[in-house]
This record gives sequence, C-alpha cells and structure tokens, in this order.
Amino acid sequence: MKQERSAAAPLKKGVPAVVATPCAACKLLRRRCSKDECAFAPYFPAEDPVKFATVHRVFGASNVNKMLQDLPAQHRGDAVSSLVYEANARVRDPVYGCVGAISALQQQIHVLQAQLALTQAEVLHLRSLSASQAAAALRKTGDVITSPTAAVHHPHGSALVPSSTSSLPASKLAASDTAKSSFLAADRSWW
Repeated sequence: MKQERSAAAPLKKGVPAVVATPCAACKLLRRRCSKDECAFAPYFPAEDPVKFATVHRVFGASNVNKMLQDLPAQHRGDAVSSLVYEANARVRDPVYGCVGAISALQQQIHVLQAQLALTQAEVLHLRSLSASQAAAALRKTGDVITSPTAAVHHPHGSALVPSSTSSLPASKLAASDTAKSSFLAADRSWW
C-alpha cells in the first residue's frame, strides 16, 4: 500500500508543504502563494475570487502588481478598492466605465439644484404675498406705514417688524402689536 502524505509533511527535502489556501490572485494565475511574499494576498482573499478576476480582466495582473508595489503600504488597500470599483464599472459599461456613473450623478445634481432654486423662489413669493397681506391688514386697522419697504422680514423669525418705530404714531403701537401677534399665529400655522 502507498502511504498518504500528511499536509504538514514536506514535499521535498527542506521545502514545507503549503497548508493554507492560495489567495484569489495566485489561484487564478495558478502559481504558488506565500502569504508573506505575495503582494495580492492581503487584498484578494481566497473567499472572493470574482474580485481579482474582474480586476485582472480589466487591468492585468502585472499592471496591478506594479501599481501596488509603487504605493506605500498604508495606501494599497484604498488603491485596491478603487481598482475593484473601476473594474466593475468598466465591466458594466465598457465605453464610459466609472466616468459614465460620475456624469449621471452630476446631471442629477444639476436637476436637483434647479428644483431647489424653483422651490426657494416659490417660498419667497409666498412669503412676499403673506407680507403684503399683513401690510394690508395693518393699513385697514389704521396704522401708518410710510412705505411698502418699511415692513421688513426678520431673519430669525417670520414676523414682520417695522424698520423703525418712528414711522408709527405712539397711539397706534398697541394696535400694531396686536396685528403682528395675529400675523405670527397665522404664519406659523402655514408652516
């Protein structure tokens, strides 16, 4: 009977057998993998062979190896994740790759910015309408407003505040405060 070799038994004199499975790169390239010397082992584990296969198909193993060797060790993980993202994008869209995704996102940003500008303009329009309605209500109660710009929107609230109290007669200040409080209550209910 033939004796079976154990996994720990040396294949040749002085060369121990490799017990661990090779990384995904070495498995695909059909070469021996030494976890200490292999440049791909920390970034392409054996459990995820598709990751290296995609990067290899797009960039080539020798190019990836050169890129990793040129980078400092602390930046290699980020470079590998970037290479994997770009390779997957290139497989999905062979013509534009990740540039197509970036372009689509930029177009989406422009559309959303235009929508935001329209919404902000509509809010300003509605605020000016409510301000003119409040000014009309103040005029009906007999308060004196010297000009349409005398009522100013306060930046920290939604109340209309006269720009100077000198334009209002002293007898009308109490009526003005009542109109302002009713305007505040109506304005807050709208929001």
